[in-house]
Amino acid sequence: MDPKNVACCEERSKSLRARYIYAIIFFIINLTAWFIRDYGHSVFPPTYYKEACGTTGHDCFHTLGVLRVSLGCFIFFFLMFLTTFIARKLYEACSKWHSGWWKLKFFLLLASMVVPFFIPPGFIHIYGEVARVGAGIFLLLQLISVIEFIRWWNKYWSPDEQSNQRSCSIALFTSTVFYGVSICGIVSMYYFYAPRPACSLNIFFITWTALLLIVMMVISLHSKVNRGLLSSGIMASYVVFLCWSAIRSEPVDEKCNVQKPDNGKFDWTTVLGFLIAIGAIVMATFSTGIDSKSFQFNKNNVKLEDDIRYNYGFFHMIFSLGAMYFAMLFISWNLNDSATEWSIDVGWASAGVKIINEWVAATIYTWKLVSPVVKQYRVVNNEQTMQP
Repeated sequence: MDPKNVACCEERSKSLRARYIYAIIFFIINLTAWFIRDYGHSVFPPTYYKEACGTTGHDCFHTLGVLRVSLGCFIFFFLMFLTTFIARKLYEACSKWHSGWWKLKFFLLLASMVVPFFIPPGFIHIYGEVARVGAGIFLLLQLISVIEFIRWWNKYWSPDEQSNQRSCSIALFTSTVFYGVSICGIVSMYYFYAPRPACSLNIFFITWTALLLIVMMVISLHSKVNRGLLSSGIMASYVVFLCWSAIRSEPVDEKCNVQKPDNGKFDWTTVLGFLIAIGAIVMATFSTGIDSKSFQFNKNNVKLEDDIRYNYGFFHMIFSLGAMYFAMLFISWNLNDSATEWSIDVGWASAGVKIINEWVAATIYTWKLVSPVVKQYRVVNNEQTMQP
């Protein structure tokens, strides 16, 4: 075997392994932010820097502690973005920096995490406001990535002239499952979160979600669009999940929330749910970071043997935005009040963000459905105008 090909395969393996290492680092930083928020004030009282943290140390724990950890994470991944965004080949120095030099990057990460704890709280508040915007951008990029994945899945499984019977059956079965799950989700939300007419806000959210499902299905089945039921079924499940997640983020209400109220204690289910939530944050960041193809204008570029397999700069940019995103989840998008222990993304601000996220997702998906028809209509009009 050609030595050059062997070396190329080795470098490619290093780059693919590196992304999992970065994901583990991101996961550990998430756990650090949680620990600083919930237990930092009781574990580190004698070690804080008073000029930045105040005489009681409050400005380095709770909400501001999460923002400081987030800022450190952002600094590290943004520096990685600046040093890798020009990488195109596996043998370039930028590529080797991305995939190796772990001891040096460990000290860079350590410095990035320590420096924010010496910064005055006023600057940290400014970073918190910027982090809201960064988290919103992250959510938008994540939505585009999810919708592109749904389109790819629909294209892969949808029946056409060359499809066999097995592909058609799988597409039909999958569509039925997703629509069944969506309908069950709508009914369950009415039962658990809108048991009486007084729960008008929840009734509005759930009803509007059901209408979005109908609109997406009708547009997808329209003769000029003709995308079938598979993509709209998957999107319906995703939209229902976002609505459920938004309502779950509302503060506990005995009238409109049948779930068990929080009594200030936690058990193994709380811990498991908390770890799953953190895992979901890391997975969302990771999956969006390696999906740079969804954001390319020319998606048919042929990869050469020595080309990098994913865009390193985009990968690190997503993780830097993900640092802002996890900060907003840990503080429930509220810079003034600290979240309760073992909680993630709970409060009216969090619920509002998720509902807006749901509506934006449905809007983007609908536009993806109708945009080819609109473009075709414009082309036909232009041709008819030019014929005379």
